[in-house]
Parts: sequence; C-alpha cells; structure tokens
Amino acid sequence: MFPKLFNWKKQEEKSHDLPVPANADWSFLGADMHSHFIPGIDDGAKTIDDSLHMISAMKNMGYRTIITTPHIMIDYYPNTRQTIQNGLVKVQQVIKENNIDITVRAAAEYYIDEYFMKLLETEPLLTIYNNEVLVEFSMMYEPPMLFEVIFKMQAAGYRPIIAHPERYLFFHRNFSKYQELKDRGCLLQLNMLSITGHYGKTIKAIADELLAKRLYDYCGSDMHHEKHASLLKAMAGSKDYYTFAHYPFLNSKLCC
Repeated sequence: MFPKLFNWKKQEEKSHDLPVPANADWSFLGADMHSHFIPGIDDGAKTIDDSLHMISAMKNMGYRTIITTPHIMIDYYPNTRQTIQNGLVKVQQVIKENNIDITVRAAAEYYIDEYFMKLLETEPLLTIYNNEVLVEFSMMYEPPMLFEVIFKMQAAGYRPIIAHPERYLFFHRNFSKYQELKDRGCLLQLNMLSITGHYGKTIKAIADELLAKRLYDYCGSDMHHEKHASLLKAMAGSKDYYTFAHYPFLNSKLCC
C-alpha cells in the first residue's frame, strides 16, 4: 500500500513541472456524479436555459455522462423522486432538441436528517450506481447518530457516498474520522474545486491530505451555476489538472 501511495504522490508532484496539454479536458473522467442541473427545484439551475448552458459546458469539457443530483432536504428543498424525475425529463428533452450528445441521468443528494430516515424505511432511494447513494449533512455539526444512520443504510442494502467530506468542519479536528468512514464501507467524493482553494485554504489543505492518503473514491463538480463551469474549465488548463489525471477515481465506471 505505502509504496503505491508514495509512487503516486511522487508522480503527481513531478508532473506539476510539466506543461499542461493545450487540449487538456476532463474526458478521462468520463462522468460527473454530483451536480444541480434540474431547474427550479434547488439552489442550482434556475431556468432550463441555465441547465442547457451548464450541460453544454460539461460536454465541451469532455464529459460523456452526467448524473445530476438535486438536493432532498425537507426544510429547504422538499424534492421527491417524482419531482426529480419530472425535471429530468424536461432536461433530457431540451438536450435532445439542441443535439447535445451527452447522457444525463438523475439521482439525489440526500441530507441526513429525520426525514431521510423515514425515506430509507418507506421507499427506494435514488442511486448513483447500483446501490450507491450520495449523502450530505451539516457542514458545522456532526449528526448525533451519523454512524448509526450509515449502518441502517447498509442494512437496507445501500452504500453511502459521502459528498464533499473535506467541507465538514468538525472532521478537521479529528482527521481519523475520515478513515473510520472508509473502514465502515463508505465511499468519499471530492468536490473538484476544493483543491483550487475555491472554498478556502483550510478546505483545500484537507482535500490535499485526503488525496495524498488516497481516501477519495469519486470526484464531482458539484456544479450549481455557470461560474462553477468557468472555474472547472480553467482547472483543466492549470497544474491542478495532473492531480486528477493521476488519481484512480471511479467516475469512468458510471459512463453508459
């Protein structure tokens, strides 16, 4: 394990001395599995034109598949399987009308709270891949029964993907929690813009450490608006490109 980790880190650092290819894009990832492209149902795309522009940008950056993930958060974004699927149909239709050759599917970014626990007991969850479910929780305060919820998800046949773990401030004081999440069978998803410092220096430092320890499984854009699209495009022309190019993310398995 440790020689592989050392070799990856050495290769990644060495590559930062190389010029970034002029045609660098994100095609090697193939798929993005965290975004907010269904219009008018959460804090992402506001209109169908917003959706079209962001999805067009993803296509131009080399993505072949998008799994968009609206929030399900009862106090703010009380989405359901039906509202998400209805919105997906509209997005798929406008993509077809504009001849954009990209596959768009939908899952959800579930907020862990009491409502989520009810959903877990009463209906099938929307999955990223097979039984994998994207979940998030408070950035500031650890849910009181986080690991119990994870256990209940697994008992119901699901595997949690923890969205943007580098952004949970309470884990910064106890880095071993990340390894515990992995040991308990969770997958971890990096927000791509975290390594640019977009969310702050501390979050970048945590993201860098999680990458160095190879604790991430997926990376996602978590794109909400066109500014995020512009930043992601700029990343492909920066030295940060190599961080992703040399890391064994699982995104490509999501392509169809």
